[in-house]
Amino acid sequence: MKIEYLLPTEIESKSFQIITEELTSMSINLPEDEAPITKRVIHTSADFDYATTMCYSKNGIEIAKKLIKNGAHIVTDTNMAMAGINKKKLATFGGQVHCFMADEDVALEAKERQVTRATVSMERAARLNKPVIFAIGNAPTALISLYEMMEAGQFTPEFVIGVPVGFVNVVAAKELFLNSDVPYIINKGRKGGSNIAAAICNALIYNIK
Repeated sequence: MKIEYLLPTEIESKSFQIITEELTSMSINLPEDEAPITKRVIHTSADFDYATTMCYSKNGIEIAKKLIKNGAHIVTDTNMAMAGINKKKLATFGGQVHCFMADEDVALEAKERQVTRATVSMERAARLNKPVIFAIGNAPTALISLYEMMEAGQFTPEFVIGVPVGFVNVVAAKELFLNSDVPYIINKGRKGGSNIAAAICNALIYNIK
């Protein structure tokens, strides 16, 4: 294959052009509002399966953008996802990104209660005095904890990005929110990850007008 020498600013544009061409060749026509998000996920992963497994609740994208525009905070379940989100751009809308997973007091409480740090982190996030978008890319326990709080009438998430990756409880945890009334962006199946959660957040942030 021929090596292309491109400026850094040209690489992303070329990548999205290739993604669009390949989707067209597969006869996949993404809905207009979903396309920027799904394409950024594919750009992050080089995995075209996401073109058919990404799921969006009715008016979910519009709801998420409105939340961000009105200063919602984003809570992630990994520092990797937090690092990947464009915090400077988010801050222009008044939002911040949080991850409580590595906090010493979270680890201590989780050990004392014999629960996961993801459970304690979600409980901390529920006490934030701000609308919150949850971006879960690693821990299905985080999604399960949010759902259990919701079922108990303790807390209802404003929005859930559910893309944990793995084999244990991953599919089932995602299904909880696919069958709920909470607005969501979720990838069906085992695939996902912190990078995917960050990519979805950035796609939403970048496409606010």
